[in-house]
Amino acid sequence: MSKWIFTHSDGDGICSGALALAANPEAKVFFTHPVGLLEDLNNAGASDVVIICDIALSENNIPQILERFSEINDSGRLIYIDHHPLPEWLQSYMIPGTVFHDTKSSASELTYTFFRDGLPWPMDRVAICGAIADYMDNTPVISQLLHGWDKRAVYFEVGVLVQGLEGHKRDHDFKREVVYHLSRGLPPSSHQGLLKSALENARREEEIIRELGRYIHIHGEVAYLLNIPFPLGKSAIYARALAGTIIGVAGETRKGFVDMSIRTCEENLDLNNILRKIAPKLGGSGGGHPQAAGARIPEENFKKFIEELNEAVKRLKSQR
Repeated sequence: MSKWIFTHSDGDGICSGALALAANPEAKVFFTHPVGLLEDLNNAGASDVVIICDIALSENNIPQILERFSEINDSGRLIYIDHHPLPEWLQSYMIPGTVFHDTKSSASELTYTFFRDGLPWPMDRVAICGAIADYMDNTPVISQLLHGWDKRAVYFEVGVLVQGLEGHKRDHDFKREVVYHLSRGLPPSSHQGLLKSALENARREEEIIRELGRYIHIHGEVAYLLNIPFPLGKSAIYARALAGTIIGVAGETRKGFVDMSIRTCEENLDLNNILRKIAPKLGGSGGGHPQAAGARIPEENFKKFIEELNEAVKRLKSQR
């Protein structure tokens, strides 16, 4: 029997993976994403223990994923820990295995809570870092955990983690090294590679922010950027802020598709709900959190996607 940890490769996912690893030190760490989860689960064998953290369920293949979950849980054990909204028709009790799901907390907080009894100090700091990295630190659990730390020092560590990871977008070996580093209770700043990368990316971010305005396109209440050599999530944030629009979109073209990050500060706008309706009609997929989500659309339908997104904003404004 082997243990597997399948987790996302962003800040929240890496902290979740580190927490799961600290509680299961013999486990293998594997990075995945919603679209690739089904195929990646084939790495797990019969009677294995599979822990999945911070991976949304893609509507494109949910029946197959649930079937695979059931197969794993029947012969071994499956633990699914996540905070992304589920499709409207799917309830957490319908997911095979041990399910720990809550949209109001970060995956790091949920993983920490699930494995809490098996986690030594100072792994609570890892939970805090993951929550802040995913903009979900304003919860009762994280607020209580912060009482045991100097908040300023923790935010510094989160900055090192987030900025450092951005210099290694698809470098899973580096990110796996960071997971093991954090699982030992060590702060991000003590990882020299991460610290060096954070400093380089902080400098580069300042330079790019000053140039982004020239590359922003605006369609109604949607500002968007394409193929800018900068992290998509941050690009979407800055596109929205600099253009003064309700939604910011940043995308990159890969293999005939546009992969996007979409951001808004509008509390009455649910990006997850909008994208789950728009994207499939255009031959793609999308979803995430209400104010921070992602989508993958065929390149030829990208402009139509932007138009549909703007129409959704217009409908919201007309209902007020």
